[in-house]
Parts: sequence; C-alpha cells; structure tokens
Amino acid sequence: MTIITRNGSQASIKGPSDLFSGTVRIAPLFLKANAPSRVTGASVTFEPGARTAWHAHPLGQTLIVTAGFGRVQREGGPIKEIRHGDAVWFTPGKKRWHGASIAHNTAMTHIAIQEELDGLAVDWLEKVSDEQYGTSHNTMEEK
Repeated sequence: MTIITRNGSQASIKGPSDLFSGTVRIAPLFLKANAPSRVTGASVTFEPGARTAWHAHPLGQTLIVTAGFGRVQREGGPIKEIRHGDAVWFTPGKKRWHGASIAHNTAMTHIAIQEELDGLAVDWLEKVSDEQYGTSHNTMEEK
C-alpha cells in the first residue's frame, strides 16, 4: 500500500500552553504510522524565545532544523545553538528541551521525528523556566 499525505491536508495546531512557552505552531507531516511502524513526525515553528517544556522520548528523537536559529539542552548539559541545516539526535529517555533563540530575533522551524513505544512518543514534564532558558547568546556553547 502507498499512502500520500497531501500538503495542507492536516490542520496545524497551536502548541498547548501547558507544554510550550511562547508561540508555537505544530503541523503534522504524515498520518500516524500503521503497525509495525511506530514513527511520527511534525514540522514545528517556534517564535523567538518560544520553547518546549522539559520532556523525554522513550525511543529518542531527531530534529532537522529547516529555518532560523534555536537552542537545545539536555538535563545537566550546556545550552547549544542549532541553525538551519543542523540535525540533532536526542538519546532515548533523556530529559531535554528545545526552542527558538531569542538572541537572533528570528523564528526557528524544525522537523521532529520520533517513534512510539507502547503508544507513547513523548513524556511531558515541567515547563522550562526563564532562568533555565536564559537570554544571553554568550551562555550558549557553539558546536
């Protein structure tokens, strides 16, 4: 079977305020996979300073930055800058957050790809505080 999901055939949604800080739009890229596949994916746009809450993916996650500048942080690690063309892999089960950089005053869009484990693709946790997010470009470790 071949399934084509037409561009614009699935409505985007506003990122829920209990899971995101700032203005975020989530656009599904394809229908939820049929078993045995477990993959899900979306294009997510963050306005400057917008970010996810802390969260973890049971089977990890790949982000592909398609526009703008962003920031990522794994719990206990440094904040790192990401930009157009970068691909980021997050280890399974590790607490992290990601979003748009406020330092560059531009939105950041990425494609997020993850797999479900027992029907769960993400475990949402507490929101990232303004202090944890930081605002100074100088706090970021360049790759």
